Amino acid sequence: MTIQPFLSDTLVQYRRVKSLVEDAVTQVNDDAFFRDSGADTNSIAIIIKHMAGNMRSRWTDFLTTDGEKPDRDRDSEFELRPGDTRTAIMGAWDAGWETVFAAFETITDDHLDATVLIRGEAHTVPEAILRQLRHYAYHAGQVVLLAKIAVGPSWETLSIARGQSEVFNEAMRRGSERHG
Repeated sequence: MTIQPFLSDTLVQYRRVKSLVEDAVTQVNDDAFFRDSGADTNSIAIIIKHMAGNMRSRWTDFLTTDGEKPDRDRDSEFELRPGDTRTAIMGAWDAGWETVFAAFETITDDHLDATVLIRGEAHTVPEAILRQLRHYAYHAGQVVLLAKIAVGPSWETLSIARGQSEVFNEAMRRGSERHG
């Protein structure tokens, strides 16, 4: 058995999650990016900062060290600090994704049954990959919702617009007929 088809398919999903967040973030101004909706909620900036910290921790030395690195200060990911500008946060986001994609390049068929630790809990490599995909998709949905609320009626949908499902499906059928 080979892990490569799984990696290829999963990498497509990771890239889609990344694009979803970035497409949402481009629609919000700085005020909306940093807006805190109230007690026990996170701004778009905080969610992205947390995701970037998670990526750095989980994917650095993915196959050889525990995914919860000793130098990670997870709690600080949920606080805005001096220097946490939009540019800095998005820079950490980009660096986090570079770490994810670089880790994917190191995975081979020999790692299919390897054990990866996250906070001391053992996972197979595919389990660890799917765990992180689920985590990032969860937060991507939060970012999209916060961005959509902030932008309001001028929001440009990142999916199929309401009332447009049949039009979309027909376009997909026509496209598959041309390529079939």
